[in-house]
Amino acid sequence: MSETSSFAGCSIVSCATLRNELEQLVRSGCLDADKILYVPPGLHEWPDKFEQQVPRRLRAANEISNRVIVVYGSRCFVDTVNPQRTTDALIGEQGMNATRIDAANCVDMLASKEEREQMSGGQNVLWLTPGWIRHWDFIFKDWDIGKYNEMFPRYDKAVVLDALGYLDEVATESPERVLEISDRTHLPIESCAISLERLSRLLAAQVAAVAR
Repeated sequence: MSETSSFAGCSIVSCATLRNELEQLVRSGCLDADKILYVPPGLHEWPDKFEQQVPRRLRAANEISNRVIVVYGSRCFVDTVNPQRTTDALIGEQGMNATRIDAANCVDMLASKEEREQMSGGQNVLWLTPGWIRHWDFIFKDWDIGKYNEMFPRYDKAVVLDALGYLDEVATESPERVLEISDRTHLPIESCAISLERLSRLLAAQVAAVAR
């Protein structure tokens, strides 16, 4: 990990898909925020719920700390009525000292676009985080076979950006779980070992930003 920054005086609001990665940063001493508040996973699928629950967590975080770091991507929320109203607009409406991590989505928080292009080897990859595998049934509970067939055939394979060995653990202990998701998407699923360096760096960059 790079040189650590102190997050004292900051609380974090994050999608629960990154809970394990953030908790690993806490255990390793790279993250000492006052508190981390998690929002249920996959709310990008339900913008109305996103609009309700994220501000609620932001207000709770602001009661604990006067600075808040938001671990959501720029593309995680788009207002269905006003597409110009995105994640940043929703955060700004809360009128608090809050700043969002500089990434498009949770995948982008773990590996940059350039890194993913290099990892892909020229294939069209569906990039996932371990949290997507963990919460798959919840995130995609409203999807039917038609939606699966519409969305996933464009990809050659699915790759989990895995800093914690999660997919290997699931494949060993519950192989049917990986096979079930593979059957639904019609994609082979593999893991790619990464570090949490990028996530740690992106978080650290916001310490100074929320202080301004």
